[in-house]
Amino acid sequence: MKVNGTLMNYYFHCKRQCYLHGNRVNLEDNSENVRIGKAIHEEKAVGSSNSEIAIENIKLDKLTAEYLTEIKKSDADEEAAKWQLYYYLYVLKIKGIVRKGRLQFVEKNKKDSKTLILELTPEIEKQLNTYVDKIEDLLEQDTIPPVLNESKCKKCAYYEYCYI
Repeated sequence: MKVNGTLMNYYFHCKRQCYLHGNRVNLEDNSENVRIGKAIHEEKAVGSSNSEIAIENIKLDKLTAEYLTEIKKSDADEEAAKWQLYYYLYVLKIKGIVRKGRLQFVEKNKKDSKTLILELTPEIEKQLNTYVDKIEDLLEQDTIPPVLNESKCKKCAYYEYCYI
């Protein structure tokens, strides 16, 4: 499987999740958290002609003249979300489209959403290429990475695979 934004996010969130998803073990269709995330994207896309844009193997939440916006339901794993957005900015740059990134967290129990503005720099591009190489190496391994056994595992779409 070719590296995409989801794999980039999963690499930071959980190497096991990244490995399983990258090797076509997809359990996300059964996840309530994934359904909530999709519903948030659909709600944000209503009446917008520049949302849910597919380019090669990535899907962009929203693209405007100035920003590529990625919408997340929670800032629980901000680092993973940042690198996913950096990856999207990089793919766009290769296509000749240069934008700033806007990472928007829309948490259901908070009045205000949190928004971060990111820019792709040469240093970040270099690190991103290193992560792409690491993800490709991870996906080619013969063994599945170990279970993290952290509190965040309880909300993961792969929880049953790892624990039951």
